[in-house]
Amino acid sequence: MNESMVFAEEVLDRLRERNPRFHETAYLFVLSALHHVLERLAEPRHITGRELAEGARDLALHRYGPMARTVLEHWGIEHTADLGSIVFALVDCGILIKQEEDLPGDFEALFDFEEAFEHDYPWGANI
Repeated sequence: MNESMVFAEEVLDRLRERNPRFHETAYLFVLSALHHVLERLAEPRHITGRELAEGARDLALHRYGPMARTVLEHWGIEHTADLGSIVFALVDCGILIKQEEDLPGDFEALFDFEEAFEHDYPWGANI
C-alpha cells in the first residue's frame, strides 16, 4: 500500500472517530461538491458556506436525481448544518482551510431538504 493510501485511511479513521454519524462517503461528496463549485468560477477564490451548500444540492440532484435526499440522508446529511459539520471536520483534519470569518453557523438553515429535493425537484428537466 502506498503512502497516500495510508494517509487517506488515517484521515478517514480520524473523521469517523470524531464524527461517526456521517458515512465516509459524505466527506468525499462534500469535497466533490467543493470541486463542483470551484469548477464553475471564472477565477479561483474562497467560497461561502451558502455557495458550497447550493453546490452540494445541485451536485446531488445531478448525480442522484429524485433519490438525492435519500442518498444524502443515508450518509447522515439531513440539513445544511450537516454540510457545515463535515466541512469543519475536514478543516480540523487539515484537508480544507478556512478563513477567519468562516463559521459553522454559515451553513445553518440555508434551505430545507424536503423543499429543495422533493417539492422543488425539476421533474422532466435535464439537471
